Amino acid sequence: MGKNLSRRKFLMGTAGATAGMALTGLNGKTALADVDPNTGLMRDGIPIQKPTIIVENKAELPPKRGLRAVVVGGGWGGLTIAKHLKLRVPEMEVVVIERRSMFMSCPISNLWLAGLVDFDFITHSFVDAAQNNNYLFFQATVLDVDREKRIVYTERGYMEYDYLVLSPGIDYDYGAIGVHDHEQRHTLMKRYPAAFKPGSEHITLKKKIETFEKGLFLLTVPSGNYRCLPAPYERTCMIASVFKRKKIPAKVLLLDHTHDIKIKGVGFHAAFDELYKDYIEYIPSVSLINVDLDRKSVSDEFDEYQFDDAAIYPRIRASRLIEHLGLVQDSSPQKEARIDMHRNHIHDDRRVYVIGDSRSTGYSKSGSTAQAEARYVARVIAGRIKGVEIPWESPDTTCYSMVAAEPMEAIYFGSKYLHPQSAGTAMDNERFRDYWIDSGVAFAWRDRNMNRSEELGQEMIGWALTHYAEMFESAEMFQ
Repeated sequence: MGKNLSRRKFLMGTAGATAGMALTGLNGKTALADVDPNTGLMRDGIPIQKPTIIVENKAELPPKRGLRAVVVGGGWGGLTIAKHLKLRVPEMEVVVIERRSMFMSCPISNLWLAGLVDFDFITHSFVDAAQNNNYLFFQATVLDVDREKRIVYTERGYMEYDYLVLSPGIDYDYGAIGVHDHEQRHTLMKRYPAAFKPGSEHITLKKKIETFEKGLFLLTVPSGNYRCLPAPYERTCMIASVFKRKKIPAKVLLLDHTHDIKIKGVGFHAAFDELYKDYIEYIPSVSLINVDLDRKSVSDEFDEYQFDDAAIYPRIRASRLIEHLGLVQDSSPQKEARIDMHRNHIHDDRRVYVIGDSRSTGYSKSGSTAQAEARYVARVIAGRIKGVEIPWESPDTTCYSMVAAEPMEAIYFGSKYLHPQSAGTAMDNERFRDYWIDSGVAFAWRDRNMNRSEELGQEMIGWALTHYAEMFESAEMFQ
């Protein structure tokens, strides 16, 4: 990292960016000449897919009195953009639609699996977030969207919008590992949940770890740009730390689709070799093509690997909502949304934006990246309301991984990304996208500390608290 930007200042600048935001001016002056002012849709755009599910009753919300932004998804990106839209356009009503009743964080959940933090540390209240940041929380499931009429349909009624932000997260693609039969897929999900969609999957995995007595515990690293690139390796360390602490004859078998660890490889390999030599077996270049539930085994083209218990992480894809709404980019192997890479709006509709793990840019699918992206897109929308364009801004990725439990020691990676040169840059070709990340050409700069330490472990806890506060506390706490 450059001399003028310490890691501490970097963290303050990313997660604490709320301070004074309501007073910040909106810069830029590019006119929105290619947008129909009556519809908000780009002229000569792609035909809009008609809604297939219609709910006749109106959602029980306060009457719409002016501009309204609807945010679909209450994860790291959705909650952050809701807060910042309200800060930048105070007169606009902001509604967050989320089907869960309680927030559970995927980042930091590996520490909870190993007993390093309490359940309360990774769970929070959507109601508190809405109350503290002056927006509306509406617990419901989105069924469909009519983009011509600007209506979102849920099972609890429909609501109108002026701006729509989709941040629906991920779904799993079990077909990518050879599991196509629906019955087998559901059995696999129940027996060996991936635990990268926070909630019941994590609770099941924690019980598995706590009751495991001996043998091989299988974890997998999927192909593609999956949710949180370092997370499977961190989880491997955390589960191995439990086995080591309990002194049981057990080992984590980690099968990695890639040829080597993509992010923080030096730090993770050091932990595997120095801390968990007897508790971790790491095998790269394993492309799974079959799961045999009866034999408790997985296979690639060359070998079969048997296990005693597992958490099988398949390839991920964008939320199925993106596909249902007809927004998938044709060239995306992970069915991600077709968006403008510089502004995140749907190609033919500047009233609809996609952020987080369902967008098709090659950025990290991580919590800190989603928050940075959300702050930027909030500026884009606020600027367009005033008729100006905001200059492109790289999201920040700040990522700590805990590799030791007693004492808690972590490693660190931070980055900013280069400006996308065109809509085809690295995103449409998965092989090139892997090169884009592996070679480092994606990054404007990178900062790494692969020497695990207690200091970094404490920074990681502080990182979590700061990022949680960005979602759940009011802007005043940063001032």
